[in-house]
Amino acid sequence: MKRMIGLVLCGALLLTGCRRDTSSVTGYPDPYDRYTDYDDRSQAIYDDALGDFYKAYQAATAEENPSVRYALMAVAEAKLLGSGVMLPLTAGGGSYTVSRLAPYTVPHVLWGNDSDRYRHMIVTTSPIRAEHVAAMKEHWADVKGTGEYLAWAADYLVKQGYTLKDTHRMSYVSDPKTWDALATSRAADARALVNTYDGLYEYDCEGVLQPALAQEYSVRKNEDGTVCYTFTLKSGLNWVDSQGRVVAPLTADDFVAGMQHVMDAAGGLEYLLEGVIQGASGYVNGEITDFSQVGVRAVDTLTLEYTLEEDVPYFMTMLGYSVFAPMSRSFYTARGGKFGSAFDPAASSYTYGKSPDHIAYCGPYLVTNATAENTIVFSANPEYREPLALKSVVWRYDDGKDAMKAYNDTISGAIDGTALNAASLEKAKSDGNFGRYAYVSACDATTYFAFYNLDRQAFANFNDGAAPSQKNALESSRTVAALRNVHFRRAVSHGVNRSVYNAQTAGEGLKYTSLRNSFTPGTFVSLTEPVTISMGGAEVTYPAGASYGQILQDQLDVDGVQLQVFDPEAEAGLGSSDGFDGWYNPQVAREELALAVEQLRQQGIEISAEEPVILELPYFSGGDTQTNRAYAFKLSVEQSLGALVRVRLIPCAEKDQVYYSGYYATAGDEANYDVYDLSGWGPDYGDPQTYLSALLPGYEGYMTRMLGIF
Repeated sequence: MKRMIGLVLCGALLLTGCRRDTSSVTGYPDPYDRYTDYDDRSQAIYDDALGDFYKAYQAATAEENPSVRYALMAVAEAKLLGSGVMLPLTAGGGSYTVSRLAPYTVPHVLWGNDSDRYRHMIVTTSPIRAEHVAAMKEHWADVKGTGEYLAWAADYLVKQGYTLKDTHRMSYVSDPKTWDALATSRAADARALVNTYDGLYEYDCEGVLQPALAQEYSVRKNEDGTVCYTFTLKSGLNWVDSQGRVVAPLTADDFVAGMQHVMDAAGGLEYLLEGVIQGASGYVNGEITDFSQVGVRAVDTLTLEYTLEEDVPYFMTMLGYSVFAPMSRSFYTARGGKFGSAFDPAASSYTYGKSPDHIAYCGPYLVTNATAENTIVFSANPEYREPLALKSVVWRYDDGKDAMKAYNDTISGAIDGTALNAASLEKAKSDGNFGRYAYVSACDATTYFAFYNLDRQAFANFNDGAAPSQKNALESSRTVAALRNVHFRRAVSHGVNRSVYNAQTAGEGLKYTSLRNSFTPGTFVSLTEPVTISMGGAEVTYPAGASYGQILQDQLDVDGVQLQVFDPEAEAGLGSSDGFDGWYNPQVAREELALAVEQLRQQGIEISAEEPVILELPYFSGGDTQTNRAYAFKLSVEQSLGALVRVRLIPCAEKDQVYYSGYYATAGDEANYDVYDLSGWGPDYGDPQTYLSALLPGYEGYMTRMLGIF
């Protein structure tokens, strides 16, 4: 994929959304102007900022031993965090919550899509009291892995006087952009669509991988080093339409069709298959045009085989993710769908995925109503392979403008639960609901972070010109030069008081709880055997059981990066990367800034109170919580770094305007910001690579575009 820079010289100094070469206006030479090809320019910027990370990452992925691999991944992440290109902010969860949804009645897994599946939810007609939530969590920990929890939970709640119901109501903030589960990488799409299909295997509520559409599998290693996984499907399974009418039997070939469509549609997740499924990289890159050369085939009607390029220890953890979902070949082709070079989503005859009526279903729920920015209804599939106690799930749209809406709707019963923000927390305390119902939800494996734009080319939103920059050309070129300096990036990150920032969402009492200090959670994996690696020129041995986070911390210490990303004493000695602020340090921020100012001066760029670095941060001005959070970011950075750095907030009256400034951007040259804090990453499978691969070069890394490159 090649993208050329569209450089246009503006006549006025105020940037009005065009892209242009600022060096010709300001006199600041841009060392990357010698690259006329966008990809070459991006690669050079990437190499300077993240070259050490990428080298360490390559060493880790070349390692076959899982424990050594984990240790080397931690080393690579230390290089990533030390580069300062991103600032971890918070984890998902970790907030006061009031809910009618029983804890641990959704699949318990940190990666993939399974945690968004609804079919085992247990929901009550009234909010569950905090002491009952605590008792259920304690019992879950005692019986985890036995398969006993769901039945116990329903019985326990009834004995406590609750009435169970068969509908769950929840709020949502973003409509699906497509109803094609295989052609998207957006979380908002995946959360809706994961309940319309099942996978081969799925995680249950106790974190155990269970057969779903498959009934069994086997593995064999071939003489050429490839590995074959063979799955036998359950018989008698069917596809239905949105009305619940059977349209086709489900066969092994539907998984072949699904995987080819993933690669044809190029929705952003096909990279997960590259280097895993034999021939996937060649097909995605156009080197292979015959899909039969890709390592997925239907041996017969109910037998499916995947051939992997090599042993992939985390392969089974990937199966709940959408890239392994089936697709009814006959239903797809009947709606204009084609494969290979004939695939054309712009064709007038192509209707697949355009609405809920234009997909086939093999999962527990059918989408029976989808009214934009209003309501989405999921109704039980009458042909589903097992009875469903939960008959429907109703999504109600929340535009985010009223900070009290979710809480008020929860108490009234319009929705069944919500996290409490700073505003609703005070209301819950005053009306007594906090003491009765509020509990702290667990942090999940999603990490939210702020990105720094290393090569800003867009100065207004690419779709409609919204969120225009307020900087002149001199200010713009000064900013981009500063953000390419590692010490400047570190200075800004150390200057953000993340606990104050987080308090605007979580409340003062939980402002530290969901703070995350690393990209990969520190306890995501641990070593299963002793490992010796080289660290700072010395050999260091870690015992079996050592956490990923401890190795990450040790490498940062060796590198002289002044961060605390892991607390080995937290969680009763298990350790954690959450619950404290290991980044905020105004003294270190000022020390890093002094280094950056001197290095920029040597490049001929003066930073002073009269000529500060201006960082533009877009935010949703229509929501109080988002506005307060943006101002918390601004004030803490300016208090830490003084007059040399100014944060200019760019108001967006509509939420989508903030999304289009960054989250919806398809490439780095559409990133309309200097700092962006509205993005996160959740793991796709059970290996640290699922995080770190998001920052790879050359369009291979899904989140690298957030750095303004590729």
